[in-house]
Amino acid sequence: MSETRKNPLTPLTRPQAGRLRVAAALSVLAALVWLPMAALLALALDAMLRGQAAADWPLSPLTCAGLLLALGLARAGLNLLAEGVGFRAADALIAGLRARLARGFATATGPVSGTGASVALAGPKLALLAPYVTRYAPAQARVAVVPVLIAAIAAFIGWVPLLVLVLAGPLIPVFMALIGMAAEHASARQLDRMGSLNALLADRLGALTDMRLLGAEGRLERDFAARSDDLRARSMAVLRIAFLSSTVLELFSALGVAMMAVWCGFSVLGQISFGTWGGPLTPFQAIFVLLLVPEFFRPLRDLSAAWHDRASARALAAELTTTLAPASAPLPPLAPALPQGTAPLPRPAAIATRGLRHHGLALPDLDLAPGDAVALVAPSGGGKTTLLHLLAGLEPPDAGQVLIGGQVLGPGNADSWRARLGWMPQQVHFLDASLRANLLAEGRDPADALALAQADAVVAALPDGRATRLGETGAGLSGGEARRITLARAVLAGPDWLLADEPTADLDADSARAVTRGLLALKARGTGLIVATHDRRLAAALGRRVEVST
Repeated sequence: MSETRKNPLTPLTRPQAGRLRVAAALSVLAALVWLPMAALLALALDAMLRGQAAADWPLSPLTCAGLLLALGLARAGLNLLAEGVGFRAADALIAGLRARLARGFATATGPVSGTGASVALAGPKLALLAPYVTRYAPAQARVAVVPVLIAAIAAFIGWVPLLVLVLAGPLIPVFMALIGMAAEHASARQLDRMGSLNALLADRLGALTDMRLLGAEGRLERDFAARSDDLRARSMAVLRIAFLSSTVLELFSALGVAMMAVWCGFSVLGQISFGTWGGPLTPFQAIFVLLLVPEFFRPLRDLSAAWHDRASARALAAELTTTLAPASAPLPPLAPALPQGTAPLPRPAAIATRGLRHHGLALPDLDLAPGDAVALVAPSGGGKTTLLHLLAGLEPPDAGQVLIGGQVLGPGNADSWRARLGWMPQQVHFLDASLRANLLAEGRDPADALALAQADAVVAALPDGRATRLGETGAGLSGGEARRITLARAVLAGPDWLLADEPTADLDADSARAVTRGLLALKARGTGLIVATHDRRLAAALGRRVEVST
């Protein structure tokens, strides 16, 4: 049987195996510190029950208190170290797996059903490994050592303590295994529904415009509500199993402690004279074994409490195993700069449109030579943005043609065409990274592009200059400043044509003039401009005006 079939989590956790062993060892040591602490407490209580003077104690009260304090601090420190190492191992493990997933998604390796499924797998699903690493794995190590050692101590005291532990102890893992099988199936179903719901959400968001046109919003809402309720029910099923396992196993541990307490109490009182290997049970032995019995069951209870973490992690491992490429598999070659089959286009290329109709809109015919500038003017909803999308090859027209250098724009050459376009959307969007990362383009210095876009003063005013981190909507930038940064980014790409959608909308007069000057400077370099705008000043500056509505 392969290692993966024995435990599918072993190959996934191997990169952090060293840290996991350290965390497990520290956790076991912390649990074992209780043994000398229990012995010291038993000595002190035995001396007090006998009425011994402090001078006659085996260890002075002050010494006992000091040793107990030192051992308690040592136990707390070992637990803290164990948890710290475990959490760092979990963070590193999840980060490594997330990087492998990202590489697989980027290179199209692994059967991923869609963007939503990919996000769910790399996000909330992958986070399910953390409880397994930080809770279940240390508890498993404690179960392998602590109960065995306490059972050996109980056997040294008498055969009844050993019998109680031997009878009560195995019932916990037996019921834990039975409940665990149900928990693993429930977790697998929950993870499957989680991925399906994320994939469905991504798909529906991509088709939101079409659904609005079809009037399917109500049906979409009902579908999401039903699927969300199904996911909620499956999540509650996992939680019910977890609570059930904890309740059952707490019952067995409580019965074990109760049976041990009854035997120890009646033995010390002289009502029971059997169960030891010779001689009556002393108060020290009774107190010592009673202090140890809860610690015998504690690792088993901890393991049962974390059993659903193991079930969730194993269900996740099955999905990861089929998604991640083997570590030894060579990476696929990098994709070409343009998809295969992309038809070449002449450069520079003229643009023409003939008989375009889309979404019920009749759009005007255009004839644009390389380096031309034109303002597309229409009321809101008149088709300006639609025409820009058609010119960029982002949507196919319902009727008519877009001609690039005399060639019909279509699937065979759309990627090649888009690679030569700059785009300025009305709603700016940035990477959630530094300004430098947003401007990075083939290693070129952005200083010239920033100056052309009238944005160099904007960068100088930022707290960390080009190292300033931008939010996705350009946090810390005004609307005009964000538009100028967007223009600089387009300039860096060296486009043949720049398509801009309302570049001066909602800007004050100074910001609008700065954006207009940047656009005209780009035109002076030979870049063609196609600008959808309501701004009369910008339309006049471009020199040519086309009414989109017909």
